[in-house]
Amino acid sequence: MKYCYANRRQAAFPDVYSTWSARPEHFTDSWLRAVSDTGYDGLEVGANTLGLLDGDAGVKGFKDRLEGFGIPIAAVRAGGSLLEAKSARCNLDVMRRSVDYADTVGSSLVVGNLMAPQRHLPAGWEPTGMAHSQDSSRDASIYLYESVADSIRPICDDAAGRGITVAIEMHHSSPVDNSWSARLLHELVDRPNFGINPDIGNVAWAYHEAEESPEDNVEALADISVYWHCKNVVRVNHPENERSIAWKVSLEDGEMDYRFLMTAMVAAGYDGYVVIEGGRVGDQFEMDTRSLHYMRKLEPEVRAATVCVIVPVCSPTF
Repeated sequence: MKYCYANRRQAAFPDVYSTWSARPEHFTDSWLRAVSDTGYDGLEVGANTLGLLDGDAGVKGFKDRLEGFGIPIAAVRAGGSLLEAKSARCNLDVMRRSVDYADTVGSSLVVGNLMAPQRHLPAGWEPTGMAHSQDSSRDASIYLYESVADSIRPICDDAAGRGITVAIEMHHSSPVDNSWSARLLHELVDRPNFGINPDIGNVAWAYHEAEESPEDNVEALADISVYWHCKNVVRVNHPENERSIAWKVSLEDGEMDYRFLMTAMVAAGYDGYVVIEGGRVGDQFEMDTRSLHYMRKLEPEVRAATVCVIVPVCSPTF
């Protein structure tokens, strides 16, 4: 496996920037040097950043600059609802352009989710840990999934000719928010270069009580996974209020058993990127580096412990 950084904080003194609104100039030398020194094999970069560059030449120049620090662009991040009337057309266009960006920078992955901006929560509220989740699979119809699949399929067809795979993330506040909905969309898109990003942390904190266990989730999705966001959380549940609060921790410290999850992915033959989805607050390089080193240590241990059990087939005797 290779290891990719999906940072969610961009801080290197004296600069602090948000990943979601990161401009090309926010990828400072000091920040890139810190990422490089940590030992990642690649970086997830948003289409929002690449779209601010001056055409193909600007995108290639940005790619060359990152590679000068030893950090290729492993995946181009798109994303956003393909159903919400206000944003769907724009989000679909971003996904199409992301295939172009991936082609230009030499990446084989376009990754996104189907989450829309929150419509009913106060600004700044995290849309997790409640009894209801906006645009969830619980409220979705089969026609919704068919419509999304119809939108994604032509993008996959375009991407296939360029050797690019498209992944949709299992994400809270979206119609792909658990294993059954992810498998349904995968079945409907029905393209060999389409797969799932099984971000199991999003299932853990989507509702005040998780819909399914991490173990059940990974076993259901490992065989159709093409990119793997990894984060871990600790939750405090208040069942009387139908509310839970969760916060990110390093991968070895949270509630999810990443030894089990890694074993399931290895057993399914997954050999793609393990993506460290970074912390949003605090010392990102302390927490995220711990997560990276833990997963790099874990993978060979899991592979060494994974044995192929051959069950003899007995012929019936008469």
